[in-house]
Amino acid sequence: MGYSRITGTGSYLPDRIVTNQELATRIETSDEWIVSRTGIEARHIAADDELTSDLALQAAQRAMEQAGISAADVDLIVCATTTPDMVFPSTACLLQAKLGVKQGAAFDVQAVCTGFIYALALADKLVASGAHKCALVVGSEVFSRLLDWNDRRTCVLFGDGAGAVVVQPSEAPGVLSSHLHSDGSLSHILRVGGGIAEGKIRGNPYLEMDGQAVFKLAVRVLGECAHEALAHHGMTGADIDWLVPHQANQRILDATADRIKLPRERVVTTVARQGNTSAASVPLALDKAVRDGRITRGQHVMLVGVGGGMTWGSVLVRW
Repeated sequence: MGYSRITGTGSYLPDRIVTNQELATRIETSDEWIVSRTGIEARHIAADDELTSDLALQAAQRAMEQAGISAADVDLIVCATTTPDMVFPSTACLLQAKLGVKQGAAFDVQAVCTGFIYALALADKLVASGAHKCALVVGSEVFSRLLDWNDRRTCVLFGDGAGAVVVQPSEAPGVLSSHLHSDGSLSHILRVGGGIAEGKIRGNPYLEMDGQAVFKLAVRVLGECAHEALAHHGMTGADIDWLVPHQANQRILDATADRIKLPRERVVTTVARQGNTSAASVPLALDKAVRDGRITRGQHVMLVGVGGGMTWGSVLVRW
């Protein structure tokens, strides 16, 4: 069993930006109300003709460029998404075609906001084992299409975007460990219960969320899975250079940092201008911190996420 390492990152955000002020012209809300509760000021929304695979393509190409690879090198594509282009084939297969990749495997992972964490954990194992040589791991969402834009409790929280990483074999440990969890008995607190049957929508096609229950769970399990990863390696929060958490709510990010005794200035945050982009949020934040020079080789970076299912988990990386 060898090791794997992240060799490139990339991201993409749609051009259209919807501010809190714009939302306040449509629904009963205000910039002060949204910011005070979530830390969100604006979010990006995909154009009507932009698909999840289109966003994924842009992020993937940028990650591949940074890694110095071409379509001929990629033999595994894992796409984390809750908003696939269609029922099937998978968004990963559609992305494979758009990239011109002709070999290997391609499949989607559905763990909602924890999706990228799950996808990266899988890709690490497949590359480190030697089963695959070059993996493209993508989190891509057009979550805006699952929202009831008249529901101020949910529509202010989410945005669209995509992030990607390239994972390749390494002689030294890069991805140090992953820890994944779920509790299906909590599926009712965050869900889109609708489906398609006989050509019609069955159930509610919009996002439903018990905000208070999700908040309490997120604060607890993100702290727990961060401690789990640290304990696995005999480390403490002082050993972590950067925490890259799922970008759901600024108060959750702050609480997670406090629970592992990590200074808040060492938490990568993008929630203010991007909102919650579900499976795209961790790779979007990771790419930002890599490209602005905060994350550098040799540093320890902890990725954590929590999402519907409920699911949660962590990946610890030596960059």
